[in-house]
Amino acid sequence: MSSRANPKVAVLMGGPSAEREVSLSTGRECAAALAGEGFEVVQVDAGADLSARLSEIQPDVVFNALHGRWGEDGCVQGLLEWLQIPYTHSGVLASALAMDKTRSKATFAAAGLPVVTSRIASKAEVMAAHLMTPPYVVKPNNEGSSVGIYIVHEAANGPPKLADTMPDQVMVETYAPGRELTTTVMGDRPLTVTDIITDGWYDYDAKYKPGGSRHEVPADVPSEIFDACMEYAKRAHDALGCRGVSRTDFRWDDRRGLDGLILLETNTQPGMTPTSLTPEQAAHAGMSFGQFCAWIVEDASCNR
Repeated sequence: MSSRANPKVAVLMGGPSAEREVSLSTGRECAAALAGEGFEVVQVDAGADLSARLSEIQPDVVFNALHGRWGEDGCVQGLLEWLQIPYTHSGVLASALAMDKTRSKATFAAAGLPVVTSRIASKAEVMAAHLMTPPYVVKPNNEGSSVGIYIVHEAANGPPKLADTMPDQVMVETYAPGRELTTTVMGDRPLTVTDIITDGWYDYDAKYKPGGSRHEVPADVPSEIFDACMEYAKRAHDALGCRGVSRTDFRWDDRRGLDGLILLETNTQPGMTPTSLTPEQAAHAGMSFGQFCAWIVEDASCNR
């Protein structure tokens, strides 16, 4: 970070991933909040000329508001390390690990965290026959924000018909029933637990459209479950080697007590839109949105 009175922050947003629109929303919100906190802010729609743009802007720090591939899978982090520009959120290895669902799940299992059974299969195999007894889930191995998720219910007559946009290799995993819970880790402390309440599944629209879901903060769950979410989120953050802010998502089958709590994934670039979970948890912890964004910038560094 620069010692200037008003450090220059380049907010990276947009980009070429399937989550471009969410990233643009996150970036605009964060840019406005940082400007309100006194930072000099430049909004950058990340494209193939990103290295040249950053060399031209010469920011003191990069606020990474990118989502999806290239932005949160270690790619842009490697570029920023190469350019030696301090940046926010997790570094190259943690970002790559968290984005790859197979490898992150193996990391969680090795750390003693509860995950469901899964396997990688070709799209053709998945569409030819049930590879697991329904219910199960089919998803890309390296996308987020509920992009390309298929739930195959017990009553399904046959395997799912996957869209042409799905990758050739996908993850098939056991369906975890129950309530959607999530916990943000900020630095070295988990903030709280949110219960995400929807009429159906917490899909892309429920995440990002106003009124798509209701967030109960803090979650009204037994203390054993609340404490386990806090502990598991911190352990997942540490196991992956995350830095700055991360958010870990859970499913909890309340009929089974603690045995019904399953860790789904850890997001190293949590959304920062008006309907996002992480800013709500920071507010519960006593931080305004501007203060939260400023903390993220002040935490920035290289060699993350």
